[in-house]
Amino acid sequence: MSLQTKQTVFSLEIFPPKPDSDKSSIYRTLDGLSGISPDFISVTYGAGGSNNGAETIRIASDIVSRYGFNSMAHLPCVGLSRERAGEILESLEERGITGVLALRGDIPADSGDISGDFPHASDLISFIRENFPSLSIFAACYPEVHPESANSQEDIGWLAHKVNCGADCLITQFFLDNRHFYDFRDKARSSGISVPIEAGIMPVTNKKQIERMVKICKVELPAKFVRVLDRYGDCPEALRDAGIAYAADQITDLIAEGVDGIHLYTMNSPYTACKIFDAIHSML
Repeated sequence: MSLQTKQTVFSLEIFPPKPDSDKSSIYRTLDGLSGISPDFISVTYGAGGSNNGAETIRIASDIVSRYGFNSMAHLPCVGLSRERAGEILESLEERGITGVLALRGDIPADSGDISGDFPHASDLISFIRENFPSLSIFAACYPEVHPESANSQEDIGWLAHKVNCGADCLITQFFLDNRHFYDFRDKARSSGISVPIEAGIMPVTNKKQIERMVKICKVELPAKFVRVLDRYGDCPEALRDAGIAYAADQITDLIAEGVDGIHLYTMNSPYTACKIFDAIHSML
């Protein structure tokens, strides 16, 4: 999976249904997204914990075999052994899945124990690069600094380490103010990081959802966006449409400023994703 073949890559992210949900719902989502023709679709590592990782592999495989798109599977390393990692990565290759997003993953809140054979995402990246050279390796990055980093300089240092370990491409956490992305990109390039950086865009269509995500991810709410929430927050349909327009404006500006790619967090909403794609596809 190469990100060097087009000027601006456009990719989508979906997540598997929760274990107690209708498993066929993901195919209704994919059917709804099929008109977009993204460069690839990424699949998060299950819902309800790592035991549901098999769903990630199954869905990523069907994206290739059933829909004809490139797919990328998320793989967190918390609690992951080298043996199990090898089994998962072999399965990805066998099923025609060409990319993997190597993540640390969430530390268990009850114990705080990372365990496993890969203390950091960089350790998993090194393992993949050494043992599965045909896979494209993606890594996460944070325009507004990783919550556990002391400052942006430390954060960029760790990011450069992940790239040196073998990451081919970076995908950002979502952000709502493009200035944070441009500042981050400038610092990354100045530090010698030259791999493509895809901007992660999350359309805001639910007030409670964005308030929760902002708290978890430490994302700044710009004044323009606060006005959107204040005006439309109590009207779901109006907020949905305003969130779509806001995301489309973000993407338009990013493309005009030469972004390597756009990674759209669809939240499994074909309506939202298709509306945004319709607004910006002529620029891609």
